[in-house]
Amino acid sequence: MKQIPMLDLCTEYQYMKQDIDAALQRCLTHQKWIFGPEIEVFEKAVAAYLKVSDCIAVSSGTEALVLSLRALALDRTGAEYFTRDDEIITTPFTFTATGDAIIRSGATPVFVDIDPRTFNIDPGRIREYMRSSHGSAVVGIIPVHLYGQPADMDAIAQIAEEYGLFVVEDVAQAFGATWKSRKLGSLGNTGAFSFFPSKNLGSFGDAGMIATNEKALAGLARMLIKHGGRDKYNVDHIGYNGRMDTLQAAVLLAKLRYIDEFNARRGQVAAYYTKELSQIEGLSLPVHVSGGTGDAGDVPHVFHQYTIRTDSRDALQAYLKDEGISSMVYYPVPLHKMRVFEGRMGCSGDLTNSEQAAKEVLSLPVGPLQQDEDSVFVADRVRRFFGG
Repeated sequence: MKQIPMLDLCTEYQYMKQDIDAALQRCLTHQKWIFGPEIEVFEKAVAAYLKVSDCIAVSSGTEALVLSLRALALDRTGAEYFTRDDEIITTPFTFTATGDAIIRSGATPVFVDIDPRTFNIDPGRIREYMRSSHGSAVVGIIPVHLYGQPADMDAIAQIAEEYGLFVVEDVAQAFGATWKSRKLGSLGNTGAFSFFPSKNLGSFGDAGMIATNEKALAGLARMLIKHGGRDKYNVDHIGYNGRMDTLQAAVLLAKLRYIDEFNARRGQVAAYYTKELSQIEGLSLPVHVSGGTGDAGDVPHVFHQYTIRTDSRDALQAYLKDEGISSMVYYPVPLHKMRVFEGRMGCSGDLTNSEQAAKEVLSLPVGPLQQDEDSVFVADRVRRFFGG
């Protein structure tokens, strides 16, 4: 039986083989594995792509979040860490790194429910919390651009400005997406990117990046990735070994030239699914509720995942597996239900939308080099499951 994977990295490598092999060969020749020349070139290339002043290459998307928050603590309070009394609002419907980065920065995560249409944090719920008796403790917001679709950055930015909050965008799943023609990661105080191999722009291991237009934050982040100092033998802050290695920068540089093409291809697969599955009763499909303008270069969704929802999720996933079709549940347990956050979090009341989504979401294969016949097969089998 033919197997259809969520993402075929072997095929992607073959598609880009000449560029990637040449990049690797350059590294083998110069042998500068730590802060080699590709690091600075990659940082500048991404900064130009995002239209920000600074990008800092780091060891993972998780560290991009932690380092962003640590830099903000130093910049805003002069202290190494936030305190437990400092609250940072985020969504519980995300990967655990979003929430535990807040704890690692010293602060307390406050989970606010999602908009059930987009799976992104609901700005209305953020505002409700800010108007409550607890709102005065909030210092920042981490919106997650889940599955490749932007959170409502206009509403979030307005709340942040009104209450003097910072914004760290979690762009782990949305490299290349835009909000009103501006690239995600350029709208907050910082943007935190992951280049985990399965991401739209993926490395050959762990890697991440911080984007910012604030020179002070960039400078602090560059110190923190090198154990906390400009001089690693005479450090200023509690830092990390948080740098990206040269090999990953070389691979990412080779892949960067393909990102817009690959995002467009993902969009084509998604459009086909939507056309073929839109009439199925009991099945909800991704929607575009975003800041898309229709301008050239505007990409309001990059479909890191094509995520459907149904109350028959588990039965559908089992059926697709029997048909040789991979699928994934992102995410089966919302953060506020995880043991790691017990006693370490705040909640803005009702989180029903997040809890219900965790029971119903299922992501279908949506690789940029997915064969048309595979997309046809996936859509056909979903229709058959529902009796279509």
